[in-house]
Amino acid sequence: MPQLRDKVAIIAGGAKNLGGLLSTTFAEDGANIVVHYHGDASASDAEQTVGAVKESGRDAIAVQGDLTRVADVRRLFDTAVDTFGGVDLAVNTTGMVLRKPILETTEAEYDQMFGINAKAAYFFIQEAGRRLNDNGKIISLGTSLLAAFTDGYSTYAGGKAPLEHFTRAAAKEFADRGISVNTVAPGPMDTPFFYPQETPERVEFHKSQALGNQLTRISDIAPIVRFLSTEGWWFTGQTLFPNGGYTTR
Repeated sequence: MPQLRDKVAIIAGGAKNLGGLLSTTFAEDGANIVVHYHGDASASDAEQTVGAVKESGRDAIAVQGDLTRVADVRRLFDTAVDTFGGVDLAVNTTGMVLRKPILETTEAEYDQMFGINAKAAYFFIQEAGRRLNDNGKIISLGTSLLAAFTDGYSTYAGGKAPLEHFTRAAAKEFADRGISVNTVAPGPMDTPFFYPQETPERVEFHKSQALGNQLTRISDIAPIVRFLSTEGWWFTGQTLFPNGGYTTR
């Protein structure tokens, strides 16, 4: 049964929120961690997460990079391989949320949203497929809005939508090396990324659509990602919707 002891995990967006929790969770299970962070604003969080991993008895490094730049994606994996000798697990939690009507969306906003949510995700999967050890795991973070019929999120949900096909295609193409590829698509999460996009009334509506009248918590999602990385290795090419019934299809 696949386990995480002495494995190496790259966590894109691994400094805080869900990525930070995954970094420390995998470390507690015995993995060494490459904590990716985007820029200076997250540098201190990345260092704190690296410190927490080391306190658990495992090793970790922090690597800065703009994943919309393919060269930075490759440098992330290069650094992981150079430091630890290989990579077994690649998880991409990065993304950007924008709630804005189509008629008000600018070209620059469109390009930024698709760059972060689609382009970065594609080339992360590509490089993971090149660099992961056999029987590795690739997991991307999507959104339950992929299964919703709603307004306002054309560039966010639209930018995440290609992940489903990237995942299916990669799962077929990497299968001969035993590499599984999946997308985890949570409901609206109780993190700082969510609230700036919504009014208090809409927050309450989102809560009302799920079990227990609550938003998805990062502690709800980390076990799903861990499962796909271990006992759930037989899942591949799938998009999973852990969201308390917020949406389904």
